[in-house]
Amino acid sequence: MSTLVTWIICAGIAAASLLASQSLMHYFQLESYQFAGYFRTLRRNWKRAVLPGIIMAVYLTLLLLIHRSIDRFIDEGSLLRLPLVLAGLGLALVGGLWCRRILQVKKAKKPFVVTMRVKRTYIMSALVFTLLLAAVGFLMPDELPRYYMLGLFPLLMPLWIALGGLCAWPVEKLVSEMYFRDAQRKLAARRDLIKIGITGSYGKTSVKFIMKTILEEKFQVLATPSSFNTPMGVTRIIREKLMPAHQVFIAEMGARHVGDIRELCRLVHPQHGVLTSVGPQHLDTFRTIERIKGTKYELMDAIPDGGCCFFPDDGAICRELFDRTRKEKRLCCVGDEADDADVWATNVTVSPAGSAFTLHTIGDSIRCETRLLGEHNIQNVLLAATVALHLGMNLRQIARGIARIQPVEHRLQLIPSAGVTIIDDAFNSNPNGAKAALRVIRDFPGRRIIITPGMVELGGEEAAFNREFGRMMADCVDVAILVGKKHTAPIAEGLKEAGFPEADLHVVASLEEASALLRQLGRPGDVALFENDLPDNYSEN
Repeated sequence: MSTLVTWIICAGIAAASLLASQSLMHYFQLESYQFAGYFRTLRRNWKRAVLPGIIMAVYLTLLLLIHRSIDRFIDEGSLLRLPLVLAGLGLALVGGLWCRRILQVKKAKKPFVVTMRVKRTYIMSALVFTLLLAAVGFLMPDELPRYYMLGLFPLLMPLWIALGGLCAWPVEKLVSEMYFRDAQRKLAARRDLIKIGITGSYGKTSVKFIMKTILEEKFQVLATPSSFNTPMGVTRIIREKLMPAHQVFIAEMGARHVGDIRELCRLVHPQHGVLTSVGPQHLDTFRTIERIKGTKYELMDAIPDGGCCFFPDDGAICRELFDRTRKEKRLCCVGDEADDADVWATNVTVSPAGSAFTLHTIGDSIRCETRLLGEHNIQNVLLAATVALHLGMNLRQIARGIARIQPVEHRLQLIPSAGVTIIDDAFNSNPNGAKAALRVIRDFPGRRIIITPGMVELGGEEAAFNREFGRMMADCVDVAILVGKKHTAPIAEGLKEAGFPEADLHVVASLEEASALLRQLGRPGDVALFENDLPDNYSEN
């Protein structure tokens, strides 16, 4: 092969492989470009991971062998050689597009988005793949083995995608640091801005939106939207949304690894820190509760003198962290035995219509009502109210704000209807949240139905947590629809151990099948709880 032909063939194989590998790049994106999470996803979905490479290896090898057969009948200097290789290039790209089309997830819960980071990763991957292929094309002397080696290149596509991401990492680090520093400068210029950081194993998004609603009775508030809780997500909101009129900035701070909260604090420099909970969420990356506890406390370590740390009294880890804190701090709790709490709630009533309680401070109290479901949400409201009191709001303002709180989307969101009433709690279930959701549906009249794929990201304890979830479920629902046979097997075991009727236990392959079954089984007056909805990288389809 001539030098030009070799480069064209190598570039064509690289481009076709990248086109076919969109499903792998989607996995990489879903795992926030973290290599450990990407490889765990590949192990869970190994069939879908290897299929693009196998299809393209067979297709490209056949194309190369056909090209070789035809090329042998063409003279060395013939003008037909270049059109032949260009035709092969076109067929390779068509094959890559066809492979991408047949393998893409048709109804992805979180669709693949071609962001600037994805574009940069694609460009870097294309360069790396072309150079790897060129090394084979130019250094392997024997023609037939060379064709086979080039054609079989896509077989290792999952590894090549990781290599492309690794090579793109220095560029991404440079770009993210540039944006990061720009956001730092924008915050540093706002010395009047009240900055609040919120973290926790669960509940942080709910507390964030509750707090925003209450504080808006007095302040102009910017809060990171949805679940924007990574350094780049928070950076983007600061750069694009923070305006001079804003008086308060609330930053949700998520973590999957030790040091993640510290990095967010380096960006935001919060004056006040709120801890919502500490539990076994993300045990697959943290490994131990102690590491989760230490990472969440990175927020309190970053609070400066003159700031304040806010905790719920959970009688467990949050209380322990409150006791060890030597900075200014506030505590809230639900119950009559307030002891040393600064804010607490009594006379709690919960119903399918919402909740009501008396909010107490040292020396004053007020009756409050909210449409939020579940007693656990009262604790979330108390945390936000404690911050509001510290920032100078009075009880009347806080009560008005509590009355205005809207259910957060996919977090025990009640969707009434003339037929089956839906409780949408599909966002990222965890042991405490699942328990709270079961308590909520238990109080509803009529037949109670649950649709769930169970819980994930709980490390080696995942099966045990799901089995216990099944046992608790047996006392709270009348019909159970489990999504995904393999992952929900421990839930089914727990249900059967608790004596749940097998005739009322249904296992389906997908959320679409579960919804269809609900339409078939449901009748007016029923209530259905959608508890968790696993992302595409956990799908068993």
